[in-house]
Amino acid sequence: MKISLCFQELSSILHQPSILKKQWLFAVMCFLSMLFVIVFGGCGAFQSSSLPSPPNILVDQFGYRPGDAKVAIIQQANATLDDDPSLYAHLTDTFQVVSLDNLNEPIYVGKAELWEAGKIHDQSGDRAAWFDFSAVQTPGAYVIQNTRTGESSAQFAIADDVYRDVLMAATRMYYYQRSGFAKQPPYADPRWADQAAYLGPGQDTEARFVNDKENAARSRDMRGGWFDAGDTNKYVTFAAQPIHQLLNAYTQNPAVWTDDFNIPESNNGIPDILDEIRYELEWFQRMQDDDGGVFIKLGAIDFNDVSPSSQDRRPRFYAPKCSSATIDLASTFAHAAVVFRDFPELHPLASALERQSLKAWTWFNRHPIQTECDTQEVKSGDADREVLTQSGAAILAAVYLSELQDDPQFDHYVRDHFLETRPFNDALGAVYASSVIDGLNAYSQSETAPVEIKTAVRTAIAQLFSEQLPPFFEHSLTLDPYRAFMPDSQYHWGSNAVKGRLGHVNQVLSISTSDVPKSQKHIEQALGYLHYLHGVNPLGIVYLTNMYGAGAEYSANEMFHTWLGAGIYDNAQTSPSGPAPGYITGGPNKNYTGPAKGLSELPSMRAYLDRNDQELFMWEITEPSIAYQAPYIQLLSGL
Repeated sequence: MKISLCFQELSSILHQPSILKKQWLFAVMCFLSMLFVIVFGGCGAFQSSSLPSPPNILVDQFGYRPGDAKVAIIQQANATLDDDPSLYAHLTDTFQVVSLDNLNEPIYVGKAELWEAGKIHDQSGDRAAWFDFSAVQTPGAYVIQNTRTGESSAQFAIADDVYRDVLMAATRMYYYQRSGFAKQPPYADPRWADQAAYLGPGQDTEARFVNDKENAARSRDMRGGWFDAGDTNKYVTFAAQPIHQLLNAYTQNPAVWTDDFNIPESNNGIPDILDEIRYELEWFQRMQDDDGGVFIKLGAIDFNDVSPSSQDRRPRFYAPKCSSATIDLASTFAHAAVVFRDFPELHPLASALERQSLKAWTWFNRHPIQTECDTQEVKSGDADREVLTQSGAAILAAVYLSELQDDPQFDHYVRDHFLETRPFNDALGAVYASSVIDGLNAYSQSETAPVEIKTAVRTAIAQLFSEQLPPFFEHSLTLDPYRAFMPDSQYHWGSNAVKGRLGHVNQVLSISTSDVPKSQKHIEQALGYLHYLHGVNPLGIVYLTNMYGAGAEYSANEMFHTWLGAGIYDNAQTSPSGPAPGYITGGPNKNYTGPAKGLSELPSMRAYLDRNDQELFMWEITEPSIAYQAPYIQLLSGL
């Protein structure tokens, strides 16, 4: 859901000449439910439905690699200036690391140090202290314990492969998001099984053009691909950056991408992440017209979602061809072709993707850039892209086509236009368009690109990193007691995705310098953002759903999702199944517009509820997305 279902449905009904009874009933019930929330919610702020209170000692609930910095956060939540000092005496207590593998023996003891001399942190409302136990490097299972009170942290591990199971769970999110594909054992846990969705009459195998609905001659086979988010629609533009990020996740660390993630393509000799990307690209291929142009999205034209998705019988429609979708396809196909050609079994596909990328490139350059192409009759998100974003996609297309084609036009395009992209025109452009930086870095290392153009690209990126990035990139550990600083303005819809991107940019910075201490600092900062998502945050919550089987003790229990966010999937602790594991939820949102009283007035890092309620507009808080998942996976796999 990208906007209020209730208000949209009411608005739609008021403009219809005749109304079905069930539409009236739905709209009235939805409105009354929301009215109840608004009227009776005044007694106090809404509470998370089942999230237990975490301890005051916060750690990465999965753990740490042996050689990494390890800092537990000692928290006094919701502090005030009038607090009696006894309320935060624990912040400067002595703490010990206790080995659970060695008869609960303490193996390290030390004092915690106040963050900023006990200052209350504006973004969380908390006081905090740090307990540094980096000296503990022996693999095993541990807890941190207050030696005076006996309070313990969540259990965690130290191991070289401590994030392996987490990476697999997070990556398998894309398998569960597959459209037109049955999720069945042994690949799907029986709790999250479903038949293939949207293969019925008038659906994805014979989708109609939204501007010519009655014309059967314009029906197209557009089956496959990933559901975009908590909804089941599919967008070319929304999927492009995730595809680039997943391809970059593979190329930055191929060793972690094995062929055993338990998807139907496992054990076929191709890393499973590439098989998963291939499934999405096959849908992209069906979205391209014969002339090279690409239809922007596919979905329903109302909000009457059905769960599970396989029971949804609504007709499906595709939206017009757009410059944004076309250049996004050109860039992703060229990038995938560069990666896939390393595998003999994928050579035919790589060649096909290269040809289709060239067709899209030609179409894009023969048509004006459109920024108002999506009418949004196909619900719901506005899939249009601004000019800077389309310019970035064009640069990525040129970068990867230059690797595939012996044609100087692509190098010349990079030379003439790379400074017109978002990273060089926006203070946080390197974060929001990190794939452009990744692509340009790859170009600067190309063996075939002209030396003078590579030098210009390298110089511009170095200048960007040294002069144009906000100062917090050098101090993100110390500006935030939770060691993952982000400006208030970035705690918006999908803030957890920004945390992942910030971590990745720090990874890029770490490999962009020959200064070893500076490189190590950026790796530690990247880890800070990862640990934030793993529980080192004001709520003490792992922002991945239902990760109890992977070691989390305080995990996100609910998410807003048409299929996996209601009914038997309602809550990981109280419903029969709970949501599937590994989904990154949207995250704290200080711009929340729903009726949960007081939520938008909380400090920005606390503007979150562990809820999935439709009447509370939880799509603004807990809805997952393929675009939130990919930055996290890219960050995690690099570490």
